[in-house]
Amino acid sequence: MSLSDEDDAGAGRFAPSPSGDLHLGNLRTAVLAWLFARSTGRRFLLRVEDLDRVRPGAEQRQLADLAALGLDWDGRVVHQSRRRRLYDEAIARLDEAGLTYECYCTRREILEATSAPHAPAGAYPGTCRDLTDAERAERRAAGRAPAIRLRATEEWYTIHDVLHGDFTGIVDDLVLRRNDGTPAYNLAVVVDDAEQGIDQVVRGDDLLTSAPRQACLAELLGLPGVVYAHVPLALNHDGKRLAKRDGAVTLADQLALGHTTADVLGTIAVSLRLADPGEPVSPALLLDRWDPARLPREPWVFEGS
Repeated sequence: MSLSDEDDAGAGRFAPSPSGDLHLGNLRTAVLAWLFARSTGRRFLLRVEDLDRVRPGAEQRQLADLAALGLDWDGRVVHQSRRRRLYDEAIARLDEAGLTYECYCTRREILEATSAPHAPAGAYPGTCRDLTDAERAERRAAGRAPAIRLRATEEWYTIHDVLHGDFTGIVDDLVLRRNDGTPAYNLAVVVDDAEQGIDQVVRGDDLLTSAPRQACLAELLGLPGVVYAHVPLALNHDGKRLAKRDGAVTLADQLALGHTTADVLGTIAVSLRLADPGEPVSPALLLDRWDPARLPREPWVFEGS
């Protein structure tokens, strides 16, 4: 698809995890997701990915920060923790098709197996794929709770990204449900995007390698595909991904330094080449100037202040 493709019924989304406050890199990605969606006539949805660690008050602060920057969204905010039935149903469909198996590997065993010379980098090598009934019973008797993995039908899968072009990545036997019963990230996002009518996924380019796995899984589930746009990350002065330990990197931090929310949006706009330093901006102005073809392809290095 081209950078200007539109879908009348589609939607984009921003899906933070409520594990803490959003930093400027997160907020920058949210602005980009909003611009991609609004510029193509799509709805813009928010989803809280709260299947893992949740810090009290984090979600409320995240939503408040997005609103303070002037970003709006459509409909109610969806929570993954309230959607387990959908994930269970998806796993059941895969199971009925013979596309799942129990995995009893410990984290250490997986690390050792995936670091072996013959194993593709980052790919699960299928250690438990062909266990016999007796071998599974032995592991259960030893007190090991199984995770549920996909029995992948493809080793490689190609997706198209509007910024990166065609990208081919490994599709291994990814986890669908962890051994503690929690639905896995790759399954949850695929099911959620389809159920919410999301057909445009804008997120950090550190997740580009996950896209082939997720697109392949969607195909196996008979779900529609999405348009991907993996955007450059925000880095600290050492060239590492920006994190809260890097100083005044949240909106609250910036306000404490005497900056305004308008200043912060302006900083983000400058990093996207949508404004000059010190120029007053608004989401509406950025949308008017938005041209994804001009988006910087290199990471944004935030030096602080």
